[in-house]
Amino acid sequence: MTENHEPHLHPDTRTVTAGRPARQEQAPVNPPVVLSSTYVSTGSPDSGDLVYARLGTETWLPLEEALAALEQAALPALVFGSGMGAISAALDLVPAGGEVIIPRHSYHASLVAARHLAERSRVRVTEVDIADTAQVVAAVQASADGGHEPVLWVESPTNPMLEVADLPALAEATHAVGGLVIADNTFATPLGQRPLGLGADVVVHSVTKYLAGHSDVVLGAALTDDAGLHERLRTRRSIGGAVAGPWEAWLALRGMRTLALRVERSQRNAAALAEHLRDHPQVVAVSYPGLPDHPQHARAAAQMSGFGSILTLRPAGGVRGAEALTRALRLWVPATSLGGVESSLERRRRFAAEAVTVPEDLLRLSVGIEDVSDLIADLDQALEVASHYA
Repeated sequence: MTENHEPHLHPDTRTVTAGRPARQEQAPVNPPVVLSSTYVSTGSPDSGDLVYARLGTETWLPLEEALAALEQAALPALVFGSGMGAISAALDLVPAGGEVIIPRHSYHASLVAARHLAERSRVRVTEVDIADTAQVVAAVQASADGGHEPVLWVESPTNPMLEVADLPALAEATHAVGGLVIADNTFATPLGQRPLGLGADVVVHSVTKYLAGHSDVVLGAALTDDAGLHERLRTRRSIGGAVAGPWEAWLALRGMRTLALRVERSQRNAAALAEHLRDHPQVVAVSYPGLPDHPQHARAAAQMSGFGSILTLRPAGGVRGAEALTRALRLWVPATSLGGVESSLERRRRFAAEAVTVPEDLLRLSVGIEDVSDLIADLDQALEVASHYA
């Protein structure tokens, strides 16, 4: 590891410097892509040397170093073939007889994965309002009192309802009863929030989203400071086979070089859009942690260095209005996923697995880096179309 050991560097600088090859005469500025499934090897396969690409490759290492530098993790990140690969590996840390306490508004695939784990093993799943600290602490305590080993899964802000958890308080309560805290930091990115420093034991990312940033890579990552957890996650990656391809790892690292610029621009656009939409006559509701009337605005301001680039709105016209709005857009892209340079949105309840407490007409907006006046103009004309269904 290189820049990860230079904590004096600003996080924006680390996005550019971390994971570079050693500086020496005629060395490349960028790490190479190595396309090989196997390596010449005669010694012990447990020596840590390169043996087989499912177990580790030199093409992963620069990205894993860079991610660790951004999250300020003591150990290199572990990259996975997708965000769900990282999430599944993290959920495998739940012991038999344990209990997953998870936000009711988590990313729907995380909820599905947790429920599948409960169906096939002796694991309980309890869904909570992650913004209600007292409720979550009570669930953690009840799990421990019932003889289960609690694993608290945290999204903050949540997907798609943008609830903000009190990470330090929840981590302290979970650790007090011997539990584990896993945080999905995809929405905030390491530039907006570093959960390991707030008490989390494991952090997972969908690298597909902001970290890679160009809607052209499917990749995930998990990070921890704990050597034992790191080895368990690494083993799960090797045995489960959810490994990253070399091109995907290289593209993600290249995308990360502009992360600070992209996040700065998209957050500024998101704040301007939220302000524009909050009093819009054709908007029923808008939610963004940066708005003073967001229920956890003060909490977000205290533990985040930025409010993110995701907001939600409910247009006039209900479900029919929301669907008409997506069809009327000319600049915004109606698509799933988020965190790309392009602005996109979708009605989340179109997914059958989405929580029933998510309003049918709620649109999740991922704000990109376009000129904000163009984004506003496109939304305004689409909102006018949606209002005809009111």
